[in-house]
Amino acid sequence: MPELILAVDDSISMRQLVRATLQGAGYKIAQATNGVEALEYAKTHDAPRLVLTDVNMPDMDGLTLVRELRALPNYKHIPIVMLTTESGPDIRKRAKEFGATGWIVKPFSPEELLATVKRII
Repeated sequence: MPELILAVDDSISMRQLVRATLQGAGYKIAQATNGVEALEYAKTHDAPRLVLTDVNMPDMDGLTLVRELRALPNYKHIPIVMLTTESGPDIRKRAKEFGATGWIVKPFSPEELLATVKRII
């Protein structure tokens, strides 16, 4: 059975790239367009093997999402990787404090994404 990854990004083109890359490698992908949708998904579905989330999104940003997911019992140990254009040390520090596992800076190559996912899973 393929491992499930939750991809959260307000950009449809980014979600399509992530989905195509990871489905091509045999993963199953669930998607959300912002943190609110992702949190609702988390509360109503089994936990995925990994969460990939953007930082800057409407309704609920990625940092808040990480904090909210970490408060759910099923998400305490699920890897959460930030997938974002943000690269400053302050925001990375905050993300780590909130419980983020890793960081990939956009733009990234499909190979980089796949290598990171394989390393974490």
